[in-house]
Amino acid sequence: MTIKAILVDDEPLAHDVVLHHLKQHGDVEVLAQFYHPADALAWLANNSADLLFLDINMPALNGIELLKVLANRPQVVIISAYQEYAVDGFELDVTDYLVKPVSAERLANGLKKVRDRITLSNLTYSDNSNQENTQEIHAGTNEVISNIVLKVDRELRRFELSDITYFEAYGNYVKVWQGNQATLVNSTLKGILEMLPPTQFSKIHKSYIVANDCVVGLDPEHVTLLNEVKLKIGKSYKAEAKRIFA
Repeated sequence: MTIKAILVDDEPLAHDVVLHHLKQHGDVEVLAQFYHPADALAWLANNSADLLFLDINMPALNGIELLKVLANRPQVVIISAYQEYAVDGFELDVTDYLVKPVSAERLANGLKKVRDRITLSNLTYSDNSNQENTQEIHAGTNEVISNIVLKVDRELRRFELSDITYFEAYGNYVKVWQGNQATLVNSTLKGILEMLPPTQFSKIHKSYIVANDCVVGLDPEHVTLLNEVKLKIGKSYKAEAKRIFA
């Protein structure tokens, strides 16, 4: 598998450093390099890539602004001299955030996360296809999805939906809460939401998906769960939260 990447940074030296480190990774092919984010945006409008190496502090359009307007976003590894943008980056679901100057080891770790996400995406697609085939085979029955398969470290693990209280976004990962115990899985909240039965789970915040049956209280700002945990409702998710008690 070849990871097709592009590099966006206004500093030529930054390009040289990344390209030098990438010589150790034969599975990464750099399709294009850009020194102006607007040029990268124009290229991505007509082309696709698996991975975007992205600087933050650039003239005219910074990296965070680029990500916000990018329609079909590939995986993103931010490479910046400024640590203070890390929270903004992870809220936009970047795969990793590297601080300049980037070492070969740190870049290798970032690429491992990229590969893990690709592997998980392929496994999820395969699992969803199997579930769809099973539903077609059992068409006309009342059978529902009772579990999902997620990646924990290097192994696949099956989670019974009836045991799950809520899901919480956690940087590059997601916490699966079963009561008061959490398991860290290699996934995105969006990817998990696509696997869940919409009648059983609701997204109430950009960082939370709750099991509807575990919600015992609702006010304008929070939901309360069976274990007395209170979760904040996002402004754009208030209608979804209200539907839990509809």
